[in-house]
Amino acid sequence: MEVCTPLKSDSRLKHRSMTPLRFLRGVICLVVFLSTAFMCIVYLSPLAVVGLRLISIRYSRKAVSFFFGLWLSMWPFLFEKINKTKVVFSGDSIPMRERVLLIANHRTEVDWMYLWDLALRKGRLGFIKYILKSSLMKLPIFGWGFQILEFIAVERKWEIDEQILQQNLSTFRDPKDPLWLSLFPEGTDYNEQKCKSSQKFAAEVGLPVLTNVLLPK
Repeated sequence: MEVCTPLKSDSRLKHRSMTPLRFLRGVICLVVFLSTAFMCIVYLSPLAVVGLRLISIRYSRKAVSFFFGLWLSMWPFLFEKINKTKVVFSGDSIPMRERVLLIANHRTEVDWMYLWDLALRKGRLGFIKYILKSSLMKLPIFGWGFQILEFIAVERKWEIDEQILQQNLSTFRDPKDPLWLSLFPEGTDYNEQKCKSSQKFAAEVGLPVLTNVLLPK
């Protein structure tokens, strides 16, 4: 892992042009990643969830985390080694093998995947869980996977979500249960249209008008 000081405002990020070879390499990485995800969700996870759950929730979680981490470890390899993408970490150091609450901006649709690069280096790749919008639970195959992995689905309405969060997080009270809980307060990925809507709402209710991120939900 490369740890650097934060980028200065006048820093210029280098972007490589898209070539047919790079495009093909990216498509191959995506196909491998999605196909293996299907295999893990359909064939491996049910054994850990249904079989071990009857004996011990703790051991069931360990088994699911093992398979989940094994699959996720392909992402840093494909992303950094095969696709030749340089990942730079800066800022405060996160302790190894500790329970962590991760709060991140949501600039792109794949921000949640970049956290895997960090979790791998901290020995917590299989234990990362996300608080996500409930509509994602309806995705074919992957929605089932999110439930197996115990991701927390919210409606983005506090009067509903307060009880949901309390019920789900209460099952992780044991400090021996490893946990990296990831939260994207903006609730959705960033784009110009969403930014304008966020700014309009902020101005109407007297909240700070943000320019580079969305108003937290």
